[in-house]
Amino acid sequence: MTPDRRAFLMLLGGASALALAAPRIGSARSGADRPPRTWPLQLSEAEWRRRLTPEQFHILREAGTERPGTSPLLREHRRGTFVCAADGHALFASSTKFESGTGWPSFWRPLPGAVVKQSDRSLGIERTEVLCARCGGHLGHVFDDGPMPTGDRYCMNGVALRFVPG
Repeated sequence: MTPDRRAFLMLLGGASALALAAPRIGSARSGADRPPRTWPLQLSEAEWRRRLTPEQFHILREAGTERPGTSPLLREHRRGTFVCAADGHALFASSTKFESGTGWPSFWRPLPGAVVKQSDRSLGIERTEVLCARCGGHLGHVFDDGPMPTGDRYCMNGVALRFVPG
């Protein structure tokens, strides 16, 4: 066996092992996987299920991820505010929305005090999860590859948001 072929097969085997060991992309974490925290708005699981659609519950309460390119909010360009779909808490001004090309609504800055960030290692890599500061609902993640003036890209699940024109 040639050295190049051996290296390729070793790389392929290592990647296969990693893929089997890593969680599935977009898979949900249960609420038990989140650090315990008290939120200003606390509801039981049954109350959240009554208030939210099954897809909203999966994303907001179980940290799921919607399929890229499926949110109608990608094409929302009016003036207004993006709020939490679970509780109506104002999160992002429309003036901070930008086209990231990722398939999810993206913003370069949340409103003051609107979100909470915490470490997320659910995919085996370090990411920063973004939660609604009022109800603790999972909104998405923030990355450092956004536009100026902040350089941040708040990559949000459209299902977790609602647009209020204004």
